[in-house]
Amino acid sequence: MSVAGGLAYREAGPADGPVALLVHGYPESSHMWREVLPALAGAGFHALAPDLAGFGDSEPDPGGGTWTRQVEALERFRAQRGLDEVALVVHDWGGLIGLRWACDHPGATWALAISATGFFADGKWHGMAEAMRTEGQGEQLVEGMTEDGFAALLGQLSAGIGEGDAREYFKAFADEARRRGQLELYRSGEFAELAPYEGCLGRLGVPTALLWGEDDPFAPLAGAHRFQQEIPGAELEVIPGTGHFLVDDAPGRYAELLSGFLTRARPGTPR
Repeated sequence: MSVAGGLAYREAGPADGPVALLVHGYPESSHMWREVLPALAGAGFHALAPDLAGFGDSEPDPGGGTWTRQVEALERFRAQRGLDEVALVVHDWGGLIGLRWACDHPGATWALAISATGFFADGKWHGMAEAMRTEGQGEQLVEGMTEDGFAALLGQLSAGIGEGDAREYFKAFADEARRRGQLELYRSGEFAELAPYEGCLGRLGVPTALLWGEDDPFAPLAGAHRFQQEIPGAELEVIPGTGHFLVDDAPGRYAELLSGFLTRARPGTPR
């Protein structure tokens, strides 16, 4: 692991290859991309996967763990690494953070790969998110989380998340600052704040892939169809037998689909 812009990150692939920037979701870390990075490297891409502030091996942001601060941290990371255009690959909260960053920096992306997220002003929080956003209930949830309980919960949601993987993801609960940062993230914004971004993803005009779990209970397939309607030419790939944690559920298939899409979309490739 290396550190840039205050974020720890994993890296793979040739330094002169087209850049792919992978942004994880909640409650994960860059560990979720453990089988995807080598596949992208093998396809000739320079892949970087940061741990969001307060997750994985990244320290919490001294300024707080809000949605806005996470977007700003992603830009600091890109600037410090000297990255120009990137293919942005996002999952879950990584989508809310990364897609907002992409809209705030038009011209910074050459492709989008979107999974298990939403970016709609009329979006609704699912049950666990509502609990995190509720005073007292959220505190009870994060403060009472044990490593064994966390592993059991993730194991119920994804057969691909083993005990070792859960230990990596549990780093987000390692201390009070990290747990508090999770509550700050969930409580720092409303979907209505995305109203000014309506249509922005389509206006970016870049190739887009929607990689979705067939049985995602938190970001249902209807959201993927909505992205497809709003982004001209967006490709949709539904991975059978997977849920919200589709990268953990079927890492080989996900990596195959992502590598194939980015190879077709890479700058200079005839389409």
